[in-house]
Amino acid sequence: MANSISLWVFLYAFWFLLSGHTEPLLLGFGAVSCTLVVYIAHRMDVIDHEGHPSHLSLKILPYWAWLSWEIVKANIDVAKVILSPKLPISPVMFKTKANQKRELGQVIYANSITLTPGTVTVNLEDGILEVHALTIQGAKDVLSGEMDRRVCQVKGEMEGKY
Repeated sequence: MANSISLWVFLYAFWFLLSGHTEPLLLGFGAVSCTLVVYIAHRMDVIDHEGHPSHLSLKILPYWAWLSWEIVKANIDVAKVILSPKLPISPVMFKTKANQKRELGQVIYANSITLTPGTVTVNLEDGILEVHALTIQGAKDVLSGEMDRRVCQVKGEMEGKY
């Protein structure tokens, strides 16, 4: 039930931000449409703990800030590589283990790698990520484990050496 309420609040806030309407009739239409969507999603049994991770709401904010900064730094690094006359790329494909216990944590980790310019998660299977990096330094950054540790902290999952 809490997930349904959280989903409704998120949908309604999103609807309000996109529409910007404050007339009572339109606010009511927005509420009805969000209620209908949540009802249908509930009937389809697609609202669950991982599908709508409201439990991450506060813990993920510092992670988003950190990830945003990592994206900015990686953008600068990739721009330097691309704009360099020597084009010093050294593409590498490697595998690394995701230390998250649940699939949601592994997907957050894989998507975070992909969001960071210069690295792409090609495959995620049984907690093993196959990653392509534009440079060896990009691969070293992923293999350092900093992002993996931070995702584990967000999810509250510490496994293995962490």
